[in-house]
Amino acid sequence: RLITNMLLNVVPFKQSKVNTFDEIKSTYEDQLRQVDEHIKLKLSSHVELVGEMATHLMKTGGKRLRPLLTICSSEIFGYKGNRHINLAACVELIHNATLLHDDVIDKSETRRGFKTTNAIWGNKSSILAGDYLLSRCFEMMVDDGSQEVLKILSSVSSEIAQGEILQLQFEKQIDMVEKNYLDIITAKTASLFGASMRVGGCINDRTNKEKEALESYGRNLGICFQITDDILDYSSKEKIFGKKIGNDFIEGKITLPIILLFQKASVKEREMLNEYFTQETRTENEFNQVLKLINKYNVIETCKKRADYFSNVASDSLSIFEQNFITQKLQDLPFFIINRIN
Repeated sequence: RLITNMLLNVVPFKQSKVNTFDEIKSTYEDQLRQVDEHIKLKLSSHVELVGEMATHLMKTGGKRLRPLLTICSSEIFGYKGNRHINLAACVELIHNATLLHDDVIDKSETRRGFKTTNAIWGNKSSILAGDYLLSRCFEMMVDDGSQEVLKILSSVSSEIAQGEILQLQFEKQIDMVEKNYLDIITAKTASLFGASMRVGGCINDRTNKEKEALESYGRNLGICFQITDDILDYSSKEKIFGKKIGNDFIEGKITLPIILLFQKASVKEREMLNEYFTQETRTENEFNQVLKLINKYNVIETCKKRADYFSNVASDSLSIFEQNFITQKLQDLPFFIINRIN
């Protein structure tokens, strides 16, 4: 109840009509290209299948948001050097390793419009490829030479794994409480966002207070990002980064819109929802029935208030730093993400 009251009493989210993400990405396009080249170099292998899978992974890569955060957090302080390229690559490898494992767990056949590695080469190869990515990542972290960075990124790898297990623990539990949902997305998603930002403070030798502020921004941005992503699965023709609507429902994932819907639904509606999410498969017609209930109870607006709270916390976390181009754009980013909700 305390969490709910806290989340509801927030100011309305800012309007951000400019595509802040594309602005930031275009500003650091050259450095992101260096990250990609570094990843390709580090994933090279004499094992032919490893090379094929690595090439496929790079081709199906996403927006590189997490390595971009590492670059941005370094640029806040005018960093001069190339350690951030290696560490940004580490962050992206951790992320992609978790995706490889996720696709096996979720039995996913496509990601971002491409066939998943497990759909092409099978579950065993996909799991081993994820392990290979993590192994190479740890070698790269050791090469960086910082015990602090090694601790941060190794800890976040552990936290993500725990988040995966926690999600499995609550699988198909339609009556899951909101706190458990937040614990899951904090571990699975937000923790890596936070680590991505914190390492930028580490390589610039900033104070603990500054590093904590960077991590706070990243974690709250990550929560905002995941909540928005979950909202868009039930409210948009095309999700924020090009993902097809309805995937979460088809896969039976219990996300925030479903949690809040279950709380508001009648006894009969709850029974229907429980049936949908405990059965092996779900249909498009059942998805449309859920959409009607979501609209009936105005669930999307309630979810937006949740996301808005974390977007404000993320933005405020950077207020301790001197304002410059990148801090301003980073503060705008969470509001841009929310404003993409239709």
